[in-house]
Amino acid sequence: MVRRLRFNGTGSGDDGCPSVHEDLDSGEVIVHGPPLMDPEDVAQLRHLGEGEVPIVVPRELLMDWVPKGPEQRKARFVHLDGLSRLFTQFEHTAWRLETRRRYASDEATETYERFIRGESVDWDDTDSEWCANRRVQTGLGKRIERVRVVDDPPTAGQLYLLGNARRNTAVGEAIMNLRRADADHLDLPTEDFWIFDSRMVALLDFDDADNLVDVELITEPAEVVRYSQVRDAAVHHAVPYEQFVAGPAAEKQ
Repeated sequence: MVRRLRFNGTGSGDDGCPSVHEDLDSGEVIVHGPPLMDPEDVAQLRHLGEGEVPIVVPRELLMDWVPKGPEQRKARFVHLDGLSRLFTQFEHTAWRLETRRRYASDEATETYERFIRGESVDWDDTDSEWCANRRVQTGLGKRIERVRVVDDPPTAGQLYLLGNARRNTAVGEAIMNLRRADADHLDLPTEDFWIFDSRMVALLDFDDADNLVDVELITEPAEVVRYSQVRDAAVHHAVPYEQFVAGPAAEKQ
């Protein structure tokens, strides 16, 4: 079976060598770099088995990029009200990747019920506490942005969010969309998360019924950088939602 490998990082800005990858299923770590070739050096190694190749990597590569599990990085979880507070505490940027095909919280709203029935929906209703917070934060010069991954054809939940994006933009958020095929080609993770000020990741955990149940806060620098790399790739290939809903011709503009 072909491994599912994730690139974690490199110690080189030139040729990408040496680098660290992680097997997403087994948790094994794959490191590649220049081989240790001098016979006198190799002779000093213990337990070097047949077919094994010693390689040389900087100590910093292992310190910065070897993945740590939740038990190693002292996972910190907050309740949903704790996540809400982050939207008043961040200083510069809040960015989200949305990858799910449905969200139970959306389907519990009266707005969603009207949308599914094909009735008129007032997307300009911006009187909620959520909208008020976004207006305040963006009014202070802060940026709140999202990239939403959309299937082809879109699911009902994704169509609802395409319409709801009008409300997001009305209160200052910047919404972009990315097709699922493009996200898969980029090897983007199928995770939902927020990045605050490029220093903290809020990883959103959903149950099998698509309910948000936990939020893990990650501040380990290497992990924050990895999620930031995902953000950069998604933003580079996504298009503003206005172009996305206008169709393929508008996307290419």
